[in-house]
Amino acid sequence: MSLRWLFILLPILYVAGNVYISIRGWQALPHLPIGVKVALSFFYWICVLSLFGAFLFRGLDMPATLAQIISRVGTGWLVFTLYMVLALLLFEALRVLNIPIRHSFLISFALVVCVLGYGYYRYQHPDTKVINMVINKDIDTGDTRPFRVVAISDVHLGYGTGKRMLARYVDRINAERPDLVLIGGDLIDNDATPLFQTRMEEELSRVNAPMGIYMVPGNHEYISGIEACERFIARTPITLLRDSVVVLPNGIQIVGRDDRSDKRRQSVRQLTETLDKSRPILLLDHQPYDLALTTQAGVDLQFSGHTHRGQVWPLSWLVDRMFELSYGMKRVGDCVIYVSSGLSLWGPPFRIGTNSEMVVFNLTFNNGK
Repeated sequence: MSLRWLFILLPILYVAGNVYISIRGWQALPHLPIGVKVALSFFYWICVLSLFGAFLFRGLDMPATLAQIISRVGTGWLVFTLYMVLALLLFEALRVLNIPIRHSFLISFALVVCVLGYGYYRYQHPDTKVINMVINKDIDTGDTRPFRVVAISDVHLGYGTGKRMLARYVDRINAERPDLVLIGGDLIDNDATPLFQTRMEEELSRVNAPMGIYMVPGNHEYISGIEACERFIARTPITLLRDSVVVLPNGIQIVGRDDRSDKRRQSVRQLTETLDKSRPILLLDHQPYDLALTTQAGVDLQFSGHTHRGQVWPLSWLVDRMFELSYGMKRVGDCVIYVSSGLSLWGPPFRIGTNSEMVVFNLTFNNGK
């Protein structure tokens, strides 16, 4: 199925699912006065349609709080619809099997609310994944302690992940006392406007990493408008790498590959062919495709994001089959590839069956040993 048809089919399924839920809800509350039912239906469909408002109103000059409410309710209603339809269909199946359950609509609603509450808690409490890794190459340093890298991806700053949440993320990063911070794309969500409005550069400027902060664009930087994103990032201490390489004072080489949205971007081989292969090479590439090419290019560590690992079950099953590596670490020879599920998320503020995470790499080098 082409992407075009997918974008046509998904809204149809979303509306159809909500029609089904509203019919079952109307049937489940026969004793309510008609005026109350109409009021509840009106409120329900405002929530349903807020999803379309979240996209249609993007980029409009409106109060940030109102835009955030529309975004959270609209995208959150996607997951509510998914789980409510699944729960109701389960009870339908039990009825067909001659196992009727009384008050199935109310039970479904209560279960879904509990699941979403759990998912919101998981989103608000990201994990910190610590990986100790040895790279058999030399760097220039007299320090024997591991080189500490904090790597994050998919923060999706905007109306969903706002300045207050960003402040919490910055505190978590600084608490790890990193030497280096890497951002694997999708720092910005769908529009750079709220970042300028709320001056989010103030929080990003608090990130403390002596060796610098480097990021690559993700597909959402292109959705937001790459030029506007570049203007915002220029206000921060972040260095944006687009098909470019930076060499740290200790000899570590950081390769930043542009996102697949740029059809003219360079290959991993082109970006690494002139590098010193005796020195460590770290690659940032937002979308984890063609991983075999990374292992052939002399890269020691690739960090990617993009997948969110599906964010909520059962989408995680689908994403696991879409990508060679949808989440976690894979070692091929001397190359390690890590795909993060993301520090924050896109759209619905829930993590169900997946985790938000920040990754800490403690890198130890050979240094002649």
